[in-house]
Amino acid sequence: MNWLHTAIALIEADYQRSADTHLIALPLPGFARCGIDLYLKDESTHPTGSLKHRLARSLFLYALCNGWLHAGSTVVESSSGSTAVSEAYFARLLGLPFIAVMPQNTSPEKIAQITFYGGRCHLVDSASAVYDEARTLAAQTGGHYMDQFTYAERATDWRGNNNIAQSMFTQMARERHPVPRWIVVGAGTGGTSATIGRYVRHQRHATQVCVPDPQGSVFGEFHRTGDASLTGPGSRIEGIGRPRVEASFIRTLVDRMLEVSDVDSVAAMRVLSHLLGRKVGPSTGTNFVGMLILANEMRSQGQQGAILSLLCDAGERYLASYFDPDWVRQHLGDCTAAATHIQSQLS
Repeated sequence: MNWLHTAIALIEADYQRSADTHLIALPLPGFARCGIDLYLKDESTHPTGSLKHRLARSLFLYALCNGWLHAGSTVVESSSGSTAVSEAYFARLLGLPFIAVMPQNTSPEKIAQITFYGGRCHLVDSASAVYDEARTLAAQTGGHYMDQFTYAERATDWRGNNNIAQSMFTQMARERHPVPRWIVVGAGTGGTSATIGRYVRHQRHATQVCVPDPQGSVFGEFHRTGDASLTGPGSRIEGIGRPRVEASFIRTLVDRMLEVSDVDSVAAMRVLSHLLGRKVGPSTGTNFVGMLILANEMRSQGQQGAILSLLCDAGERYLASYFDPDWVRQHLGDCTAAATHIQSQLS
């Protein structure tokens, strides 16, 4: 019990040392003069550099309070990278060994960050192989498989308690449209869309939740059909989209899905990086595509309001991949036409 109390105290002290993330207004004249405002909540400023810092903290507290983690437990996670980076941070904080099971194509920058925090990376051939391998490693080590894809939607208190949704609405309070018409959020586990969807219903806001889903992911088809047995090739945009339906993705909490091509995601990532004067990651590019689709619809229908999304992580994690033109052409295709089209929507 003493170890448990100390572990929880360490996580709470770490949280107390962290400030909230910034809400960035994204002034785009072509939309602003029509009464449409766009915002990004900058989750890259967390200590581990991404939105997943919130999830990792919640997952650790959930596991500790459920009695699943003990002194010396090996923590195992299946991840596309960012959650593993954040969990490695918290494992080091508690003095626990950590193993991340990830696809071979995970960015080298993320692998380096996990190693920096003392974690070990166990790479597998495909995204669909991470689950069974993580369970096997947890059993072999006598450790605990955190399983973000199951527990993400339930580990966070969606009613408030300083969660991301409450923070968004608090920061929007003095804007000209304080209650967003849309919140746009990608889905990897589905935990963030679940937290936001539950919060807006609990608070009786008129806000709707839109999930832009990368090609290859099954979430869009699951949202349409309700078929939880669906499988697919998976996403080539790190951090979002999945090759199977995850338990944490709650389709009834999502009002709309948009399928986004890989070239559009990367093109939008580049355009948005230029607008902000700093690099953002590819999942943020996917979010930006969704924001622009909704903003264009609102403009054509004469509607006014705010659209709010997330800056999920910094682009420096992807210098050798999504920011490398040769890599992009080889793995995803030519983004030039897509970038030109996106840029034309902004004036």
